[in-house]
Amino acid sequence: MWAAFKKLLWEWRGVGISAPSIAGLVILVRLTGLLQSWEWAAFDYYMRLIPQLPPDDRIVIVGIDEADLRYIKQGIVPDEVYANLIEKLKTRHPRAIGFDIYRDLPVPPGHQELVKVFTSTPNLVGIEKVVGDSSRDAVAPPPTLKALGQVGANDLILDADNKVRRGLLSLTAPNGETVYSFGLYVALLYLQKEGIAPQIVAGTDNWWRLGTQVLVPFEENDGGYVRATASGYQVLLNYRGRSFDTVSMTDILKERVPKDWGRDRIILIGTVGESFNDSFFTPYSGGLFAIPKPMSGVEIQAHLASQLLSIALDGRPLIKSWSEPWEWLWILLWSGAGAVLTWMGRYKDGVGIWSFSRTVAPMLAVGVLLGSTCIAFAWSWWLPVVPPFLGLTGSAVAITAYIARTAGSIRQTFGRYLTDEVVAKLLESPEGLKLGGQRQKITILTSDLRGFTALSEQLSPEEVVSILNIYLKSMLEVIAQYQGTIDKFMGDGILVLFGAPTVRADDAKRAIACAVAMQLAMMEVNKELERLGFPSLQMGIGINTGECVLGNIGSEQHTEYTVIGREINLAFRIEAYTTSSQILISEATLQEVGRSLLRIDGYKQVQTKGVKEAIAIYEVGGIGDEYNLFLPKEEEDFLLLPAEINLSYQILDGKKIGNTLFKGRLVKLSAKGAEVRAENGLAESIPPPLSQIKLNFFKADGYEEISEDMYASVLEQPASQGTFYIHFTFKPPAVAVLLDALYEFIKD
Repeated sequence: MWAAFKKLLWEWRGVGISAPSIAGLVILVRLTGLLQSWEWAAFDYYMRLIPQLPPDDRIVIVGIDEADLRYIKQGIVPDEVYANLIEKLKTRHPRAIGFDIYRDLPVPPGHQELVKVFTSTPNLVGIEKVVGDSSRDAVAPPPTLKALGQVGANDLILDADNKVRRGLLSLTAPNGETVYSFGLYVALLYLQKEGIAPQIVAGTDNWWRLGTQVLVPFEENDGGYVRATASGYQVLLNYRGRSFDTVSMTDILKERVPKDWGRDRIILIGTVGESFNDSFFTPYSGGLFAIPKPMSGVEIQAHLASQLLSIALDGRPLIKSWSEPWEWLWILLWSGAGAVLTWMGRYKDGVGIWSFSRTVAPMLAVGVLLGSTCIAFAWSWWLPVVPPFLGLTGSAVAITAYIARTAGSIRQTFGRYLTDEVVAKLLESPEGLKLGGQRQKITILTSDLRGFTALSEQLSPEEVVSILNIYLKSMLEVIAQYQGTIDKFMGDGILVLFGAPTVRADDAKRAIACAVAMQLAMMEVNKELERLGFPSLQMGIGINTGECVLGNIGSEQHTEYTVIGREINLAFRIEAYTTSSQILISEATLQEVGRSLLRIDGYKQVQTKGVKEAIAIYEVGGIGDEYNLFLPKEEEDFLLLPAEINLSYQILDGKKIGNTLFKGRLVKLSAKGAEVRAENGLAESIPPPLSQIKLNFFKADGYEEISEDMYASVLEQPASQGTFYIHFTFKPPAVAVLLDALYEFIKD
């Protein structure tokens, strides 16, 4: 079970790393306050987006604007006009009159009349500005109303973007006095007739209950706020969205409104004209492309009073938010969602239910996030929007970047199987991954280790792999140096293409230079093998040039970038004729390069399978020009043995061993080969030149074999009648030691 769990952790490592990392980063950024303005913007958008409530008919406004000033023919409204206005409003029997006009000083004429009205109107509430701000100093209340205890604070809280999103229920004056807000005061006057009064909630820091709901005060990190000022008793304003029923002061003075207008309502008096400098931006002050339109201060106070009435009478809740730990979990959840969805779509067809698209699922997740938070806002829950969105998209980007980095590693790994040039063609060209191929003239190099199959039977699989890795590492370095494209490994064989995928003028030259360099590199390979106690290796190389079909062969399930055609087969046939460390090339390759650049050590005509006519092949000993690579010439001395050695041999047909067992004797020996006399010197017992044979030594008095299998190639070198020369391609270690010692003995 632990192993399965570890496997699961490894498979989902990208999610396990990115989701908490991105969530943590987003939370840290949020704590700095950098996301606060974005979260306010989301708050404003949701405020405008959710269904708006109809105008609250419990509150009406008498708005004073520039037209009213023109009516009274004065630049400022005198006290006698306000006294007349309030007297007319009293006749309409409102539950409360809110006088949202500063009157700390008299404005004659009519000041005494206004004082009398103040004194005779118990349901009248005046205002004072308790706390000054950058735009206005503190303003004292009307003295008469202050003495009567009929004053509320009309202070507003401006956020850093100059918008009003919070309202005050009460605040503490510099002298330590607790002052109710103007909106709260008029709301409480209205609720008196409903038999509702605020109550202190036990066990709290003087929280109020209004009706059935507790007025939970705003805290400094509520919602999208970060370390906001939370002094006083603040709540988030839950705007209704529409304006209140508003009439002008002139309409009241001229009795142009119905007589029952204002009955049992809250009537607020305040300035609404632009020139009065009493307007503020709110969430409703404009959208993304709309011109911001401010809201008058008296209307904001009306929204606060309406919100309190709705809480007490309609059950409309305050806007609430989660505690910080829950918000952090919310951010982590969406970071995880972005990581999981992107991780699930990392494969071409996705995984499971996410197979329909890599991009639709994250887009749907964003839709779910926005939709769920919007619905929650409609239910008066302000949940984080911007941080989880950043977490979701950030995790998706992180996973995408991780996948891209992994893709780079995959590309690098892919390059271990194909050259960078082929990888680039497959991944970057429009036709790179299409099935099919095109005719292209290329030079094919194929190499094979002589006798390696027999050697591998003498060694453990681990030793075989070790030998191959030493051999292939050296060969691949050479092939890469000469810009060859490795098509495939075939056990101990290598198929290399020159001219695929990109054709160059010197493809054939580079192929021959690469072959010579590979044979020279075999010297160092054998030194390393000897140091490790392994037998030395010999490699044959065949090269051919011609047109082949090059491209993606296979199906949508499995595709191989390779070449097909008779020229490939011919290259394999040519390589099969090599002995020891030979390089054989075709006539076509010779013509492509030119004889003058090459050292030709031999020439032969061979009849190969699948080809009707004999073909010419040339043994290359080196190449000049800028490459200047040459193999050392080795002259083999065949020395007469003091005593002939009995042996048997069988001719190989490809990989199959012939049924006929021939007998003979080893009469001469060289460093790498021998001269064999066929039994009775019969011509039919002599293998064809360039054929492969299997040999065994046996006792003179019978057919009991006394050696393991040896393999050799029959040379074209002419011999005396009844004999033929061979070149050993594989000698078992014990036999190799014996023959080497015998050769050194007779040489001395």
